[in-house]
Amino acid sequence: MGKIRVKAFGDEELEQKQREEEQKRKEAKIAAAKSGAAEPIEEKVETVEAAEAATEETPKVEKKSRKLSEAKSPKGAFHSEKYEKLSEEVDKTKIYALKDALELLEKLQRKSFDETVELHLNMISTGISGQITLPHGTGKQTRVAIADEKLIAEIEKGIINFDVLVAEPQMMAKLAKVAKILGPRGLMPNPKNGTITPKPEEVAKKYAGGQINFKTEAKAPIMHLTVGKISFGASKLTDNIEALIAAIKKANIVNATLKSTMSPGLKIKI
Repeated sequence: MGKIRVKAFGDEELEQKQREEEQKRKEAKIAAAKSGAAEPIEEKVETVEAAEAATEETPKVEKKSRKLSEAKSPKGAFHSEKYEKLSEEVDKTKIYALKDALELLEKLQRKSFDETVELHLNMISTGISGQITLPHGTGKQTRVAIADEKLIAEIEKGIINFDVLVAEPQMMAKLAKVAKILGPRGLMPNPKNGTITPKPEEVAKKYAGGQINFKTEAKAPIMHLTVGKISFGASKLTDNIEALIAAIKKANIVNATLKSTMSPGLKIKI
């Protein structure tokens, strides 16, 4: 027995209308082909109007984006007026002798506080590190702690009252549980800088006496070092800088910049 096809009332009439509309479209295409027109006129008009509308809107969007970018990065908003005035006294094209740089650095001070003097070095490569005790220290008191169970308990609570942590080798397993706290701060004891030692008391005295570590950044051949305070004077600062450069070795240094906390940088001869 064959399949029985059931149609709802009105389906035949709908299908007839669809067939008639399809026939009209075919006839329109044939007429358009004979007259040389590729598309119906109405569709062309809509396409042109849409293109013109898109062309008019594009510049508006670009202008708006430009205004937003200008608002986010205003010109001349990076430094204060005082800084700009100080910058005028610095010849950015000049490489200063260390003596001249220190004299100018003192003139650039704002006298409001005893600024820290910083030495910034571009190195030939990463992985350069070492230790040195500066002749006159850094001018900053270094807080040194020796790892024990009581200190570890304080670290777990977020209490960190030291700048350098020294530990005996057997304490490293216990320090592992606070490595996530100490590591990002650069405070985890490390054999490379001598802070893991069987004689922690001796090492702690060295750091308290002004010993510092120097090393390039992990992903860039750059060093940022503290070499003293403006109040040290040119003579002591010269001693510290020359001792530091000797420890790092001139052959490892590409160029150097000297500055204080609030001053512009001065390029110096190595």
